[in-house]
Amino acid sequence: MAQAPARAASVVRLFDAHCHLQDPRVLAVAPSLIRAATAAGVARFAVNGTSEKDWHLVKQMAEEYPSVVPCFGLHPWWVPERSPDWMDSLRRFFAETPEAAVGEIGLDKGSHGKTIDFGEQVEVFQQQLELAKELNKPVSVHCVRAFGDLLEILKRTGPFPAGVLLHSYLGSAEMVSSLENLGCYFSLSGFLTGMKSTKAKKMLKSMPLDRILLETDAPDALPKLDDISLLAVPVDRSSADNGESKKDSNSQASTTSNESLNHPSNIHIVMKYVASLLEISEIELAEVTYKNATKLFSYHGSKVHNEVEAV
Repeated sequence: MAQAPARAASVVRLFDAHCHLQDPRVLAVAPSLIRAATAAGVARFAVNGTSEKDWHLVKQMAEEYPSVVPCFGLHPWWVPERSPDWMDSLRRFFAETPEAAVGEIGLDKGSHGKTIDFGEQVEVFQQQLELAKELNKPVSVHCVRAFGDLLEILKRTGPFPAGVLLHSYLGSAEMVSSLENLGCYFSLSGFLTGMKSTKAKKMLKSMPLDRILLETDAPDALPKLDDISLLAVPVDRSSADNGESKKDSNSQASTTSNESLNHPSNIHIVMKYVASLLEISEIELAEVTYKNATKLFSYHGSKVHNEVEAV
């Protein structure tokens, strides 16, 4: 039976602003991940679809769990695999799921992204940005080594009154002001721990506190810090016994080792790290980021629409 999101006793309340619990590497154990994270104070999970192959899984998860905020989008890595009627299909999912936001969409010039025609990436990205504006919904954006292009496109297409979530933001401090003016929020994940701490601190200090979000990007973005206790993803024994692999063309990682997979409960590690760099308390950061995420995801029809006034 689905459980309503609740604040666990004696813990801070957190909003995982971007994750992929429908990912084939963790789909079978997603119920246990959600239960454990909820017990650890994670009240909401923004679960992002990445292609036509997984939108239905995100929809099903959102129907089963009130804590799951569904998001549908075509990720740049799967642009080459899109069907001729992908946009019609995407529109149908939004028509059937009014509580959904847009995402994950974006631009990628990284090691994998550079193998995909950038012109096509831009075309698909712009179409989805226009759809988000049309539907008045926030949009979760992936950007790797393409922040100049991103800023140009957002300026041309924006502004975005419903908001833009820049997921796992690792851009420069100098770009923050321009992005903020276009309606952007800056979501921080375990990938931040891989950045030089002085650079990360400068970037974080440039962000208005009311535009910062926390996320896990689970099952990716496992935090990499010394002397931390990570919560491991449980092994799916049924698949292990059958010799099945969770890896397929819809998986973003090159490994299926559970030791490398991220658990939504590890958002606490991201919170602690960000709070230390910002030199504020963890409680203050938890409260403000929960409020920010609730505001962003409080568009008409959303699951948190009636919650924003209470935060």
